[in-house]
Amino acid sequence: MLEMFFNPGAVAVIGASESPGKLGHQVLSNLITSGFPGQIYPINPRAEKILDLPCFKSVLDVPGPIDLAVVIVPAKFVSGVLEESGKKGIKGAIVITAGFKEAGAEGAALEEELLRITNQYDMRVIGPNCLGIISMPIPMNASFASGTPELGTIAFTSQSGALGAAVLDYALAEGIGFSHFMSLGNKADVDEVSLLDAWRDDESTNVIIAYIEGLKDGAAFIEAARKTARNKPIIAVKSGRTASGSKAVSSHTGSLAGADTAYDAAFNQAGVLRADSVQELFDWSTAFAYQPLLQGNRIALVTNAGGPGVMATDALERCGLVLATLAPETEAALQEVLPAAANIHNPVDVLGDAPADRYGVALDIVLKDPGVDGVLVILTPQSATEIEATAEVLVERAKTATKPLLGCWMGEEKIVHGTRILAKNRVPSYPFPERAVAAFGAMYRYWSWLQQSEMTIESYDVDKDAVAELLAKVRADGRDTIGDAEAQDILKAYGIATPQSAVGATADEAAKLAAEIGFPVVMKIASPDILHKSDVGGIIVGVQNEDEAREAFDTLVERAKAHMPEATIWGAQVQEMVTDAREIIIGLNRDAQFGPVIMFGLGGIYVEVLRDVAFRVAPMSRLQAQQMVESIRSYKLLTGVRGQAPADLEATVDTILRVAQLVVDFPEIAELDINPLLVREQGKGAVAVDMRLILN
Repeated sequence: MLEMFFNPGAVAVIGASESPGKLGHQVLSNLITSGFPGQIYPINPRAEKILDLPCFKSVLDVPGPIDLAVVIVPAKFVSGVLEESGKKGIKGAIVITAGFKEAGAEGAALEEELLRITNQYDMRVIGPNCLGIISMPIPMNASFASGTPELGTIAFTSQSGALGAAVLDYALAEGIGFSHFMSLGNKADVDEVSLLDAWRDDESTNVIIAYIEGLKDGAAFIEAARKTARNKPIIAVKSGRTASGSKAVSSHTGSLAGADTAYDAAFNQAGVLRADSVQELFDWSTAFAYQPLLQGNRIALVTNAGGPGVMATDALERCGLVLATLAPETEAALQEVLPAAANIHNPVDVLGDAPADRYGVALDIVLKDPGVDGVLVILTPQSATEIEATAEVLVERAKTATKPLLGCWMGEEKIVHGTRILAKNRVPSYPFPERAVAAFGAMYRYWSWLQQSEMTIESYDVDKDAVAELLAKVRADGRDTIGDAEAQDILKAYGIATPQSAVGATADEAAKLAAEIGFPVVMKIASPDILHKSDVGGIIVGVQNEDEAREAFDTLVERAKAHMPEATIWGAQVQEMVTDAREIIIGLNRDAQFGPVIMFGLGGIYVEVLRDVAFRVAPMSRLQAQQMVESIRSYKLLTGVRGQAPADLEATVDTILRVAQLVVDFPEIAELDINPLLVREQGKGAVAVDMRLILN
């Protein structure tokens, strides 16, 4: 628990300063001016009083108990004051001081010592290298931020102190309130997982927002976020979307997956809404914090201008929302109260001369329509527009509405007093329709996630021992790659269908195997050193008879030796030829934070050129696997188009889940591609015809 940070009875500021320009002075001043009701103890061996409070040389000299220490001394002295804090019985410390692991090897050693001491005394630590924390229900500002925000229901955590300071300044200007603000810095101890666990049942917090640069334990984050998102929405900005830091990998999955795709997949599964900017972070969080949750995707628009209504309509479709179809009785009621020139269909256009009461009657009617889940009210400043009065109308309706109401007051100078009325009364307002619709879109995605049942992981009856034995043999051979000839046994052990297949060491042996399997067959070079067989011309399809099989064998070996003369050649793999099926790729890339990330997409040109793929973190539920399949752009090609029969999607999902179980069972598998998985018509199954695997 982190109660010592959220509700301490007494706080010591170690490194408090008499100089107004010093951080130790700013933190102490913020504690006092924020109205902290508990005891405040400045600690400075060279001062008698600071800001009219008696000063102590050490926490050990303080006569009463202390719950929380705020440490602002040079890095080399931090361990010493934490040792004293531990002896005093202090259970929480905020280390604002910089100069730890972010500063190099020497700083990293200091951070290790810091952790050793705090672990010894069972002390929790925020930081080091952080801005501090603010907990408004107390209230308490134990940071060096400039200003204290209003009390609200949004809890914010940031890995970046500088960004946190800017966010606080923005919140002050916009009148956005916080329940808690936590600057985590280096996250030596307390991290996002700790805060999610602490805020899950926090009655003062309705929404959690976060700026994340990286996570220490991705699996723990997914688990904590999944549990917390059941209680309240989590919105995150994750920096570092580009692939500039990604490493070179050899599989299709590895080349398409990166840290950012793993974060997208993890957030999706855990119910975390990913915002693309700090602006979106606050656009969405205020909608969640101030309004009832949207419970559907049907949106009504009430506007005094046609153009913005059209813009909002376009935005709805992009966000997965729809323009609500108003009931006949709703349109009839609107026709009775609105001018003849007004549009009574959705978007409801109350015309440019609409006074505030016309907005009011239109809103009252639209809100009663059972086919409307949320309402966006758009206002543009025209000559007759009653900007402030219309804002008051929206505020009054929002007080009793059971559906979310969002405002879009377009303009700048003329509408400023209206937007202030909305902000003061906790009605979200946006300058453009697209931003308002995006907030509705976030609410709808969260509501849709809540409708999903708790994640249940299916477990298949598999032969783990057979796979473990094969992997051990590969290791014993000094290899870390497994080609299709060996990988077939892994697939079979996990219940994944494979075509008839065998390796012939000679041309005659290959011809005999081909005859036994039945023509036509596919022949591939069999070599532990050649994973990408097509790159060396190592695949020949449609072999029709034994003579062609012998010729194909010789050709494959010749090509392999020409391209890779040092490669070990086992012979040729002879394989049943599967026809009338659609090509799928299923793969794995093991992410540093989240572990096994599964990829799904259409094979062939779709993965090579269009890169039309989706990712999820294993393990996953059947529903999550189904959603992954449905999320690719070319999904309709699997459902059957222009007379084509639907593909066997159940077999596809089943294969995904079996692969997910395999890579969870064997963490030494670093990369994997089944390319292609040939999926037949609905009810006829799927066959993995080629697989390659890389061990870490």
